[in-house]
Amino acid sequence: DVIQGTLDLLILKTLSLAPLHGYGIAQRIEQVSQGVFKVNPGSLLTALKRLQRSGFLEAEWRRTENARRAKYYSLTPAGERRLRAETEDWTRRSAAVLRLLEA
Repeated sequence: DVIQGTLDLLILKTLSLAPLHGYGIAQRIEQVSQGVFKVNPGSLLTALKRLQRSGFLEAEWRRTENARRAKYYSLTPAGERRLRAETEDWTRRSAAVLRLLEA
């Protein structure tokens, strides 16, 4: 499971590398986290729709490597700014948690 409140950040970071379809996003998150994070498909779809409505993502239909039709998502300039802000916030918060754990 993904830590509550971090799914948007993980999606934005994943899409900062390259446009992907939903299944590709879930696979990349699981792969890079070495299996620590597994994304629920329903949660992913809800987050993608929310991020798209907020103007952080844009989407277009394309053919996959398997010649299937899929919606590919990519970051907008607003999404790039949101990723920077959320990364800074996550870094600040995780450093604070680490300080508490080490106290």
